[in-house]
Amino acid sequence: MSWRDTRCGDLRQDDVGRRVTVAGWTARRRDHGNLVFIDLRDEAGILQLVLNPERAPEAVASAHAVRNEFVLRAEGEVVRRAPEVVNPGLPTGEVELQVESLEVVSRCPPLPFQLDEEGVDETLRIRYRWLDLRRAKLQRNLRLRAQMLSIIRREMNADDFVELETPIMAKPTPEGARDFLVPSRLQPGRFFALPQSPQIYKQLLVISGFERYFQIARCFRDEDLRADRVQEITQLDVELAFPDREYLFALMERTFSAVWRECIGADLGPPFPRLAYAEAMRRFGTDRPDLRYELELRDVTDVTRGSEFGVFGRAPVVRCLTVPQELARSELASLEGFAKERGAKGLAYLVSGEDGVVRSPIAKFLSQPELDALAPPPASTVLFAADEEHVVTRVLGALRPHLAETLGLVDESLWRPLWIVDFPMFDWDEEEGAWQANHHPFTSPTPESEALLDGDPGAAIAQSYDLVINGTELGSGSIRIHRPELQAKIFDILRISREDQRARFGFLLDALGMGAPPHGGFAPGMDRTVMLLAGEPNLRDVIAFPKNQAGLDPMTGAPTAVGPEQLAELGLRVVPEGKGRG
Repeated sequence: MSWRDTRCGDLRQDDVGRRVTVAGWTARRRDHGNLVFIDLRDEAGILQLVLNPERAPEAVASAHAVRNEFVLRAEGEVVRRAPEVVNPGLPTGEVELQVESLEVVSRCPPLPFQLDEEGVDETLRIRYRWLDLRRAKLQRNLRLRAQMLSIIRREMNADDFVELETPIMAKPTPEGARDFLVPSRLQPGRFFALPQSPQIYKQLLVISGFERYFQIARCFRDEDLRADRVQEITQLDVELAFPDREYLFALMERTFSAVWRECIGADLGPPFPRLAYAEAMRRFGTDRPDLRYELELRDVTDVTRGSEFGVFGRAPVVRCLTVPQELARSELASLEGFAKERGAKGLAYLVSGEDGVVRSPIAKFLSQPELDALAPPPASTVLFAADEEHVVTRVLGALRPHLAETLGLVDESLWRPLWIVDFPMFDWDEEEGAWQANHHPFTSPTPESEALLDGDPGAAIAQSYDLVINGTELGSGSIRIHRPELQAKIFDILRISREDQRARFGFLLDALGMGAPPHGGFAPGMDRTVMLLAGEPNLRDVIAFPKNQAGLDPMTGAPTAVGPEQLAELGLRVVPEGKGRG
């Protein structure tokens, strides 16, 4: 190669005596009297360059002007470092390059932030993303992402899945978030939608006879952002004909176990346990429980029926969780505030001291049998929520991970995957006064639930499932509806008129009526998976070019306004902010 014949990070003691040419970025420059030391960085690592005026006066003269992130090309001899200056923290720490010639390939002005600087504003980091991506953490994250995708493709190929692509410009479908719309110049007044997922296309591919399909798919959802949510996501899309749920679970367990083992040396320990949705909500208050700690919820409604403590006696549901610590009054007050923010009227408690004596303002209202059943063991605290079931679930479901984190109960070295199964087919939307699909409207009910669709759809169970690891939902999947009459019935329940069904999904209903095999699949999120692997709290730090939390790209300035000519060509008009918007 003309620019270099070896990489900085590849040199070791066996290379001592070799003449090499290296190229990379300046990570650090140090002047020690006449000697100049430069840490040169490339994708393989860092190599120390030594420039001695007695051996290379011209190179030393050039080196005095070098600043961080200059691109350099250096030629010289690999030598062994003196024992007292060996750097055990670097793979190349036993050698250095005695430079004979130095070329400044590219210069760099003073940096907007240093690459080793902590706490840099995220908008500034994204504005100069090409610099941010040079940082060791982001280099690691994106290389980890590439390694993960390579392993996934290998595992999919091993089971004869065919990698196929689906359109980016598609038809809007109900996936639970707003669509990004793309105007059509050739069809004025009409719009494509960027896909929230390739849901219908992957079903059509399997109906077409591609019995095992997968894709690393880009998906777009116009929704508010947060630390674990962005508008452009990447997911692994897997679909197969004649699906066997046990096979699909085993395939995903094998694939994710390989990813964890090869990427970070961790064992997920398949087969993964399974938990029914209803049990997960009852025991943990969430359908994505973190199993690295205890703090299970306990239903004590029967124990408190008729209690003299009216908050318990009158509540439809009373549940509690036991904290393995004797909480102080200030801690209890803080937790009560936390609970009230999530809809609780208060947070009752019983605290047991080291001596087992219970203290609580509600203890005097409880009978001895109630105290015997509810009191915590010594040096612990029981927290109660009493209200409608959905309120109790929301409050204690949020309180559980909050307590685990604040009290240091989470063992960060553990990985606890599990499948959540047996989701309800529908959720009741109080505002709309209508049923909504819990998963999506193409999910099949269990065979036993089909009879419930006409009279009691709320009791129907879906053939859907989620994979959860350490409290993070990695992905969802389901067995799909493959009979057009059943699909039409589900649309009916969701109040999609027969006219709308034909207008929006006529092609799918036609395909289902032309020899559609049973089919199903799974779609884990790749961004969240890397986020877990890398131990990153922010999804944007595992994506090469993310938008910021406001959905803007400070680097390019997108989204931007467009000129009136382009708008006219598309048949569009921009309504000024605050005018004509309902």
